[in-house]
Amino acid sequence: MSEKVDFDKYTDNYNELLREGTGFFSSSEEYFARYKVELVREALGSQPVNRILEYGCGIGRNIPYLQAAFPAAEIIGTDISEASLATAATENKGVRFEVEAPGLDLGKFDLIFVAGVYHHIPRAERLPATELLATRLQSQGSACVFEHNPFNPVTRRIVDTCPYDADAVLLKPSELRGLFGQAGLAVRSSAYCLFVPPRLSWLSPVEKHLGWLPLGGQYWVRAGLS
Repeated sequence: MSEKVDFDKYTDNYNELLREGTGFFSSSEEYFARYKVELVREALGSQPVNRILEYGCGIGRNIPYLQAAFPAAEIIGTDISEASLATAATENKGVRFEVEAPGLDLGKFDLIFVAGVYHHIPRAERLPATELLATRLQSQGSACVFEHNPFNPVTRRIVDTCPYDADAVLLKPSELRGLFGQAGLAVRSSAYCLFVPPRLSWLSPVEKHLGWLPLGGQYWVRAGLS
């Protein structure tokens, strides 16, 4: 694996690099943020959500959509990149952001949202990271993790050419589900997603029937305490 990426270096042009890498799918980085949050909102249904943690929130581009989907919830974002958090705090006034560090106590959450983080975590550190998430989850809470689909050749091409994915090691859904199990979390659902680009939005209703098909650009897994 390549040397670990320093995300502080990409804070100023993160969205620009994202647009360059994913332009085949959508010219707006906002599409991906909104899409994932909407999937989670639909999956949780009437489950009460009073506190949300976005683990690995980066520059905070998912935060506005989490706020819109869960308007009554307190939202906290964490990341290891202080520069990214500074940008996130500037763009999301009133939201609490914290640097992930040993001993950080944030209490319990009804929803833990993780998007595109695990492939940056070294393999040896993935289980401890998952165990940390489990300690922060309410008894009836949900951890929702989105990851790149290693079976999709377009996704792999994007990852291979993206500067801030230089340290990426993609993981299969089975690995992520296994990490949840080892951390004492029970998988509630697992599905592939991101099949249809917005320019073909008339096909979007079909997506909900394709979660079993390993051709989506990404996949996501929802889990709760066993």
